[in-house]
Amino acid sequence: MDQKNTYDYLLEFRDLVIKQAKDNLAQQGKNSSGNLSESINIDVKVMENSIGIYVDMEDYGKFVDQGVNGKFSAYATPYSFKNKMPPPSKLDKWIVRRGIAPRDENGKLLPRKILQFLIARSIFRNGIKPSLFFTKAFEEAYKILPDELIDKYGLDAEGLLLEALDQVIRKIESNG
Repeated sequence: MDQKNTYDYLLEFRDLVIKQAKDNLAQQGKNSSGNLSESINIDVKVMENSIGIYVDMEDYGKFVDQGVNGKFSAYATPYSFKNKMPPPSKLDKWIVRRGIAPRDENGKLLPRKILQFLIARSIFRNGIKPSLFFTKAFEEAYKILPDELIDKYGLDAEGLLLEALDQVIRKIESNG
């Protein structure tokens, strides 16, 4: 298998992962602003003895994909809110986009501070269930990569996925 064929296969793989991840977000109702979906980007590189798959997305994408443990939940995820509640103010725009901003009987918006606090407390206690929007898309696309490509480069789906998610984490950590 030459580098051109390898690159072409990886471009198809990339396009399939991105499309399916976006579809998964939409089907699960996890993309209220559209920012996460639009931010998903995968670069592929083919060298003589190796390939590189570089994933980039909004920082919070890893939490949506992998989930977050709360004080009283135990998802299979490395992330947790067990010691600190998420900032309630960060939920304001999400609350409005979801149409759950509280109103009085006259239709006037009520202060959302209480609702923000209650949702943040719920996340702190119950966590965020993993959606696996990216993980499942990646695994499904991996299944259709040609065996020749997998054998030549010794590709391992779990290893590639973990490396891709680690890239997103390193980006987040380097940004602050």
